[in-house]
Amino acid sequence: MSADRPENESPADDPASDPGGGLERYSGEESEAPEGRSLTLRAGGDRGQSLAEQTALLYYRMTWRMPLHRLRLSGKLPLRLLAVPVDPVDGDRVQGMAVRAGHFLFRGLQKKLDGIDFADLKLPPAFEDYVHRFVWLRDLDTAASRDQALPVAEKLVEQWLDANGKKIRQPAWRPDNCGWRLLIWASHAPLILSSNDLIYRSKVLNNIARTARHLDRTADKATSSLGRLVAWSGVVAASLLIPEGRVRRIVGEAGLEKAMGEFFYPDGGSVSRSPLNQMDAVILLSMLKQVYLAREEDAPEFLENALALAVPPLTGLTHFDGSMGNWQGGGATSTEQVDQAIEASGIRARPLRQARDWGYQRVSSGRSVLIMDAAPPPIARMAVAGCASTLAFEFSNGDNRIIGNCGGAGLVGATIPAALARGLRTTAAHSTLCIDNSNSTSILPDGKLGRGVNEVELFRRDVENATRLEASHDGYARRFGLLHKRLLLMRSDGLELRGEDMLIPDGRKRRRKKKDVEYALRFHLGPDIESDLISEGKGVLLRLKDGNLWQFRATSGTIILEDSVWVDGMGIPHGVMQMVITDTVGSGGGATGWLLKHMG
Repeated sequence: MSADRPENESPADDPASDPGGGLERYSGEESEAPEGRSLTLRAGGDRGQSLAEQTALLYYRMTWRMPLHRLRLSGKLPLRLLAVPVDPVDGDRVQGMAVRAGHFLFRGLQKKLDGIDFADLKLPPAFEDYVHRFVWLRDLDTAASRDQALPVAEKLVEQWLDANGKKIRQPAWRPDNCGWRLLIWASHAPLILSSNDLIYRSKVLNNIARTARHLDRTADKATSSLGRLVAWSGVVAASLLIPEGRVRRIVGEAGLEKAMGEFFYPDGGSVSRSPLNQMDAVILLSMLKQVYLAREEDAPEFLENALALAVPPLTGLTHFDGSMGNWQGGGATSTEQVDQAIEASGIRARPLRQARDWGYQRVSSGRSVLIMDAAPPPIARMAVAGCASTLAFEFSNGDNRIIGNCGGAGLVGATIPAALARGLRTTAAHSTLCIDNSNSTSILPDGKLGRGVNEVELFRRDVENATRLEASHDGYARRFGLLHKRLLLMRSDGLELRGEDMLIPDGRKRRRKKKDVEYALRFHLGPDIESDLISEGKGVLLRLKDGNLWQFRATSGTIILEDSVWVDGMGIPHGVMQMVITDTVGSGGGATGWLLKHMG
């Protein structure tokens, strides 16, 4: 099929092209489907399809060879939005003000709107997605009144349509970008469909219909599990918002349910193990739920269940102040952003303490929170900015992030160049043990995760006045013949954390390196913490921003203080310090104990 087939070309020669829903025939480029991924309508018993629904599907396919379809193509049947759903998430006011001022702003990068070419933006991938998804429309709506935002929004939408409306090109027509764009356009329709210019309104409405047809054909061909979830959400939204969507809804909901099974673990966490992906999924499904509400329809049970399962793993990565930890490429997402996503979902649930599939363990005692990565890194093809962070931990008390990870590998922008982002994925960028300055899971030159951690053993139990976490991984077994085992013991008042890191010989492997190797235990400090060495390098005194004093001590090795970085949720790195314990280990293994204790 040609990528630039005219919009009014009849599909009569291709009766099998329709996947089960839409106003017009899909016209656009095709891409290869992921291995083993294809959508088929299941038997009526699987989806509970009635005889009427099956008859409707058959009738829908038959109309491709009848004059009724040509009426659709020529616009004889009126095209309109059946409802305007509420956008449950507020935009970024600063970025919205930037659009009003004449430029797009994204992670510190700017793009002038004067003379912008929407067909060739020449921007970093994440910035281009921000533009083509029209997330900036949400920002503009937040930062300006309707009268102020209307002319800006209409002008930019028309420019985008002139560049991308009739020709299918990437990344503008990538399935996930189409899904987000359809939802955003529907939620902010008053900004882009209030014009009295009937030609402009027709162009917008026809592009919405064309986007829906494009998603019909490409939703299951998105290259990531999140992309497929977004694309199928777009199909379902189109079925509810555009006339004659009954059959599209049947197909869309079947595809959406399947995409959820690929994206979520049984415990509700994403298979990418990325908190950024998890938050996007919660916001996405919350927006889709609003579409059902706008049509006064009940959302399907599987959508409600998915939201109920997805929120606890997300909040399980939050610290006492409600901000999110730095895991798998994410920065320290602010409390306001996390709260907004949770409020949008309408779900109220306790943070998930033990998520064996999602892979994170959470211990909350008093005003202290401990979070530990207790699972292998995500599967390479599922990873967004996968990190070699196995057995790393973060620890906070009140509003103070005391021990953390660098984070931010997935927030490439003006302040985090690609080279730095690669370094932020390494084991050394996390609060865990690193042998011979190597990663527990390799990061290949193309950015994918390679060999390393295959198995993680975990034991958790409550003991007298404390919670004990004991975990080990085999990431260094192949190269060094050693297993890393970490023991964490957090007191019930949250004012003391004891740890021991052990390197244990793995009887199944032979050492491939020299007899003695150096290892480093790294503890990256949070922002606004003053640190001073004490006891001849055996301890560190920590002064927190609220005036509290904590002390860190080690039983062996030498502690040194080195520079580090900590990345916030906006992708801005902040200079911090890290405590590093260095020592050597022989073929028989070794151990280092340490203590972090509140001093007053």
